[in-house]
Amino acid sequence: MAVLDVAMQGLAVFGFLLFSVLWLMHLMSIIYVRLHLHKKRSEVKASFVQLAGVSLLKPLKGVDPNLISNLETFFTLDYPKYEILLCVQDQDDPAVDVCKKLLGKYPNVDARLFIGGKKVGINPKINNLMPGYEGAKYSLVWICDSGIRVKPDTLTDLANQMTEKVGLVHGLPYVADRQGFAATLEQVYFGTSHPRSYISANVTGIKCVTGMSCLMRKDVLDQAGGLVAFAQYIAEDYFMAKAIADRGWKFSMATQVALQNSGSYSIGQFQSRMIRWTKLRINMLPATVLEPVSECFLASLIIGWAAHHVFRWDMMVFFMCHCLAWFISDYIQLTGVQGGPLCFSKLDFAVAWFIRESMAVQIFLSALWDPTISWRTGRYRLRCGGTAEEILDV
Repeated sequence: MAVLDVAMQGLAVFGFLLFSVLWLMHLMSIIYVRLHLHKKRSEVKASFVQLAGVSLLKPLKGVDPNLISNLETFFTLDYPKYEILLCVQDQDDPAVDVCKKLLGKYPNVDARLFIGGKKVGINPKINNLMPGYEGAKYSLVWICDSGIRVKPDTLTDLANQMTEKVGLVHGLPYVADRQGFAATLEQVYFGTSHPRSYISANVTGIKCVTGMSCLMRKDVLDQAGGLVAFAQYIAEDYFMAKAIADRGWKFSMATQVALQNSGSYSIGQFQSRMIRWTKLRINMLPATVLEPVSECFLASLIIGWAAHHVFRWDMMVFFMCHCLAWFISDYIQLTGVQGGPLCFSKLDFAVAWFIRESMAVQIFLSALWDPTISWRTGRYRLRCGGTAEEILDV
């Protein structure tokens, strides 16, 4: 009985510690979003920014309904000195025609098309980008995914954050307004659960970066071995960020979000993406096994049990109240990340929020069940530490 009592007390302490940590994360992310995102910046630039040109590396594969409109926004950036390096792996990829059309439409924009890639490792994105990276002529490189849409001043916003001690500027991933429930589900996730962890990590000094939109110092990447040094990893963005941090450089977050605007989306695609990301985190960061207890429903059960054990409060009443408080704080955070009115109703938000929270544990268990990853046209077996090997069909 003594051992059981000690275990119960330990679980209760864990519950209250969990409560403190999670609500500190809620508060940090809400406050940060309100103070930092969507702020107008002065047109006065630092001397470094005035001189710094930017080489935009754009990895492309395939065409979705929004590709040409997304890509065109990079040809109309209001930035004095930049080049666009369009990278396509295969000659017969339909993205080649899209690139040629835009190159013809904007002949005065410094842009080049690279076809064929260069096989330097198992990461298809790195292989695709290698010719563009080797041909980049500016001191800053901006790696930005194909599904991202930008505003005319997005690059200026990124460059404004690249101060003398900063080696990497990244954008908080979010999702553009689109039609359908799958789009709402994505927007709810990237406006609630994801920024809560992403922002909290960065505020507390943990280097948490996604590679959707990253502006980096090319000379620092070259010191780490260039892009080829990261070709052995699937999550190249994590290891690129780590290499920059290991060399003493700071990170900064843009005031504009990295706006994902893929024209192809569904609940199944969202679920597969979340499972893939979870698999990567488990292999790179073993502490990810604790991730399920940071989700609303499981966390509320643990904290509710702790409150019942110590204070004799009704566990289910506490569970419902805690979930309601979580729901309200998530809505507040979502509106902050959006920076304007939402394109869906509060009822749509409630349904999408409930479904997303209900999927969390299932996604985690699915990631544990199968350690292989399907990405683009390949399948990969993950190893501890983040490296991977391609699974070749024979």
